[in-house]
Amino acid sequence: MAALQTAPSSNIFFSKYLHSLTQTPHRLRKRMLATWTSDQELNQVRLRSGADMKRKLGWYDLVALGVGGMLGVGVFVTTGPVALHHSGPAVFISYIIAGISALLSSMCYTEFSVEIPVAGGAFSYLRVTFGEFVGYFAGANILMEYVLSNAAVARSFTDYLCCAFGQNHDSWRVEVHGFMKGFNMLDFPAVAIILLLTLCLCHSTKESSILNFVMTIFHVFFFGFIIIAGFLKGSVKNLVNPDGLTPFGVKGVLDGAAKVYFSYIGYDSVSTMAEEISNPSKSLPVGIMGSVFIVSALYSLMSLALCMMLPYNQIPEKASFGAAFQSLGWNWASNVVGAGASLGIVASLLVAMLGQARYLCVIGRARLAPLWLAKVHPSTGTPLNATLFLGAFTASISLFTELEIVVDMVSLSTLLVFYLVANALIYRRYAINVKNPPSHTLLFLFLLSCSSIAFSLSWKLKQWWGLPLFGGIMIIITACFHYFFPYSNQPSKWSVPFMPWPAAMSIFLNVFLMTTLKKLSLQRFGVWSCLIILFYVLYGVHSTYKAEEMGMQIGAEEVNQTSSAQQTKLDIQL
Repeated sequence: MAALQTAPSSNIFFSKYLHSLTQTPHRLRKRMLATWTSDQELNQVRLRSGADMKRKLGWYDLVALGVGGMLGVGVFVTTGPVALHHSGPAVFISYIIAGISALLSSMCYTEFSVEIPVAGGAFSYLRVTFGEFVGYFAGANILMEYVLSNAAVARSFTDYLCCAFGQNHDSWRVEVHGFMKGFNMLDFPAVAIILLLTLCLCHSTKESSILNFVMTIFHVFFFGFIIIAGFLKGSVKNLVNPDGLTPFGVKGVLDGAAKVYFSYIGYDSVSTMAEEISNPSKSLPVGIMGSVFIVSALYSLMSLALCMMLPYNQIPEKASFGAAFQSLGWNWASNVVGAGASLGIVASLLVAMLGQARYLCVIGRARLAPLWLAKVHPSTGTPLNATLFLGAFTASISLFTELEIVVDMVSLSTLLVFYLVANALIYRRYAINVKNPPSHTLLFLFLLSCSSIAFSLSWKLKQWWGLPLFGGIMIIITACFHYFFPYSNQPSKWSVPFMPWPAAMSIFLNVFLMTTLKKLSLQRFGVWSCLIILFYVLYGVHSTYKAEEMGMQIGAEEVNQTSSAQQTKLDIQL
């Protein structure tokens, strides 16, 4: 009887789904550009998670989370390969260029996060500005970026842990001869650390933040040891020998900047903590931009110290700092570096996994992913389902995927999302907040993006005549837009100064760095984009369309079911 009852219900489900597919063009027209207001995002959408996330974090927690999230990812994972193959001793200049771009993007993030303090980060900012599809596309890329980078960084944890015990970096991996190169070294320690951190994050955000704070303080002192030792024991001659400061030319330095941008992923995790901060309007600017400043300085000094200790052509791709100390005869320091780097990588994983779960939670609230992923556990105040789901997924990828397979694709998706956020900030400022005709702002953004692409391609193809032409066009159209469409409103909260110049510079730098990446990365990104668009067409648009049609009824039921304590959602401290 059970089988007979299941068959008709399955047939009904598939018939309803097929009927929904026939309505796809109509639903796409209705939903792709649909936006929510800031008030709806802050209150109505958050009700779908059930319980509130607990507001226990201060500005110092955010600075520690941002610093901890970026430090282990960058210097220990990307510096060696970039110095060896792209920038040479000038890798510190690559970090400065990437840091400037990250700082400009962080300013855009900060204004949005203060105005819309929700856990969705770029997904929420783009959804309220450009509509559902752009928000979904950015959110899917952010999740891909986090999962792949976390998996790759977890494998670097194994490299440095082996270094701490004085062993070869592949000693604790299992080689499988039947698998393709790059996927044939199974890494069980990486899986173990991801699963352990997943369980920790399920328990409590505040306790996870305290753990990160302690590790980050230790890590900063550890960085100081490496910088001082590198400057004292290294030699300035290594910066110019054997092939000069920039052996791969200016192009190599800029290509390196695009690759080390992978190192700055952590700061946007801070914006996803917005629902767990006691005073968002004051804490978020300090937490986001302060962590970028600190990390940019440490990255530049660390990479400079590395190249002073060892000529760039002798720097190994893996466990670079440990090898540098071995070259000085400090074998004990090499072990200490391995242990300290492992701890730093654990801190960066902790923060990144904290952020990725909150992104998925908010995407689930929007009904672009199954709603059970949006649920917040009532006792721990954490997005339990999203944390467990992404933890398992990240662990499975870390088991077999090497860093070099994913680093370019992660950088590309990161730059694209930051590019979209900068565009969204200009559009929100000049078309939504002050009610100017949207066509003027859209035309400016279109011309700015086109001239940025033309400048970048001129550089890539060595068409030098295009650099002053398209560079001049960018400056002229930005100056004209600033003059003819002044922003007269005085924001009551923190806002980016000197607009639209910082956001316009962010757009240009993100486009420029994207064009320096390899063709293979663009091809892989194209395949990924097709897959996520297909998911939106087959699932996302239908889920949100149904939720919108039943919105009034669902909203009334959810409000009736929530306790009076949840009314504090309306009293966000800004």
